[in-house]
Amino acid sequence: MTTLTINGQTHELDAPDDMPLLWAIRDLVGHTGTKYGCGKGLCGACTVHLDGQPTRSCITPLSAVGDRRVATIEAMAEDATGASVQQAWRELDVVQCGYCQSGQIMAATALLRDNPAPDDAAIDGAMNGNLCRCATYVRIRAAIHTAAASLGQEVS
Repeated sequence: MTTLTINGQTHELDAPDDMPLLWAIRDLVGHTGTKYGCGKGLCGACTVHLDGQPTRSCITPLSAVGDRRVATIEAMAEDATGASVQQAWRELDVVQCGYCQSGQIMAATALLRDNPAPDDAAIDGAMNGNLCRCATYVRIRAAIHTAAASLGQEVS
């Protein structure tokens, strides 16, 4: 039996230790916002937070999670930074097909928690490896700047 804390709730899962976190989140817990992309940790569609750090859930076995807190896209609306990122995404109409966007939002949220005023180089570095087949990278960068400005206005 594996115990995971996902989005603040404890889940007892009957799953093997080598099961990828992604499948536990999607298939056992039922949070389907986290997407399967490549299965090799290369595209970022499966990005979740482990204790606030962006992590590729498709290559993270349950045995590596331990007692760390898992946050998925479903929890971002309840998080001030995540909600600001999601609002900026809507305002700037970032999404085209949308498949990669939960991973993009998770990476952007982690970036803004660590660096509330990132420049373009910091954004590009943090978002590197989160692939978007629709190539909305310019809108993603603009939305991160918009979210950062929004968060800065809330703090002032």
